[in-house]
Amino acid sequence: MDDLRIEKIELFKVPPRWLFLKITTKSGIIGWGEPVIEGKAATVEACVNELSQYLIGRSANDIEDIWQTLYGGGFYRGGPILMSAISGIDQALWDIKGKHLGVPVYDLLGGAVRKKMKMYCWIGGDHPEVVLEQAREKVEQGYKAVKMNATGAFAWIDSLQKIKTVADNIRLLREEFGDTLDIGLDFHGRIHKGMVKRLIDELAPYNPMFIEEPVLSENKEAFDHIYPYTSIPIATGERMFSRWDFKELLHRGTVDIIQPDLSHAGGISEVRRIAAMAEAYDVALAPHCPLGPVALASCLHVDFNSINAAIQESSLGIHYNKGFDLLDYMDNPEVFDVKDGYIELLKKPGLGVEINEEKLREGQKIGHNWANPVWRNEDGSFAEW
Repeated sequence: MDDLRIEKIELFKVPPRWLFLKITTKSGIIGWGEPVIEGKAATVEACVNELSQYLIGRSANDIEDIWQTLYGGGFYRGGPILMSAISGIDQALWDIKGKHLGVPVYDLLGGAVRKKMKMYCWIGGDHPEVVLEQAREKVEQGYKAVKMNATGAFAWIDSLQKIKTVADNIRLLREEFGDTLDIGLDFHGRIHKGMVKRLIDELAPYNPMFIEEPVLSENKEAFDHIYPYTSIPIATGERMFSRWDFKELLHRGTVDIIQPDLSHAGGISEVRRIAAMAEAYDVALAPHCPLGPVALASCLHVDFNSINAAIQESSLGIHYNKGFDLLDYMDNPEVFDVKDGYIELLKKPGLGVEINEEKLREGQKIGHNWANPVWRNEDGSFAEW
């Protein structure tokens, strides 16, 4: 298929903290991807440029062979930088293939198993008045589920007073919305093993939809102690980058929801494999997605095709998106309209998002150098963000 030969690769580092990839074929078909790890956009950009030697001149049709070559061809494998670079390339190749054949990506994966996907978005979690205001706003926009921070900075063993304040935000939401709103709580890996059970005791009466990253994902053995302690579903996976990273956790049987990121965990090809692995362990899929429109579309195509996909994150209105938001680089933002808590099947060929390249080039002139904050405990010691 000479008309699908890859001729050009371009990268656009744009605000608020995103990196877009444009792959152009000989026939002029364009594929879009988002190869980025938050706070390391320039590093991933350099990695994509290094990998371009394996792409230029290849047929964009050869998605699986290209994936295997990019993953294994450099001898050293895995990790956030390489896997994020591969993710964006993989997304763009699926976009090209779908456009070439005139079908959505989920059709290429075997077809859709659902007509719409349940969505949730972020509402902060640091101040009670902001939580209520943002939750009301999201409900008005059509959402039936939200997620917020469970805590701020926490010491390895922290005070009783701090523990007691953790439940205030979710209590306010339950008083306002009752059981009509699903509420996910993101611990963000901020809590150490010795505090998790005490915090679960405070949160359990308010029935959160799930607890995300109760401890850092590298502390997989800690899940053995947390999992049997609570009936609240346990979620993790945004800092896991391949099926090999998920393998041990699934085998341990100590997670209910996995959250691979389509821009971090090897793209559509790898996350679809991870989803199938999780299905074999009766574990749900809820892809992590605090990024842009290409990343979200990639998530949705895997969701539409995966029977165990339970809910999908969106970055719309997230506090990181200062000045630019999820829909700002799109010509067809209506595809992400949330109706009664769901986004309907994407119908256009490929990923189904039309990127406004003029706005992308304007954003590239601004660029970004986003980095997450570094937190300190009261005694000055480093705290997980």
